[in-house]
Amino acid sequence: MAASLVSSVVAAGSVTSSSAPVVAAARSSASCTALLSPYGASFKTGVAVPAVARSAGYRTVSKRSLTIVAAKATKEPETTVNSTVNDSSAAIEDALKSVQEAWEKTDDKVAIAGLGLAGLVAIWAAAGLINAIDKLPLIPDVFELVGIVFSGWFVYRYLLFKPDREELLKIIDETKSKITGQ
Repeated sequence: MAASLVSSVVAAGSVTSSSAPVVAAARSSASCTALLSPYGASFKTGVAVPAVARSAGYRTVSKRSLTIVAAKATKEPETTVNSTVNDSSAAIEDALKSVQEAWEKTDDKVAIAGLGLAGLVAIWAAAGLINAIDKLPLIPDVFELVGIVFSGWFVYRYLLFKPDREELLKIIDETKSKITGQ
């Protein structure tokens, strides 16, 4: 099934003054908004003149052009779209089921909810602290420099040579086993 779309746009007018910059206005032909001229509503010029421009005595110059855009789309195979949607919805359902099972297994639900609330407050406070630090002069640049130096050291220490990469993987596996208790 082929779908087609036809849209038209009317770009009209500019507002000029001898000492002011040019202000252009455009509107869609399908819109039903009232357009204002220096004397009130006007459908003749097709230009929306702001209140500031009306009070400053700008004059309107009517320039109209018409652009018609036509697009035709062909129907994509539904198998790829539907399979992607089905895969993502199945993954979301699995995640929700695992969260519900973990919630049901929890004995102290009030404590978990309190920890979640405390986590949200901590994230909000950290965002405020970062915004405050970003406003200070020179501090963000120093932090950026420290980050670049640390990243360079990390690449040199753990990623550049194969034995170092193996050491990093061993450290990661040990840390995962400590966290999960395996």
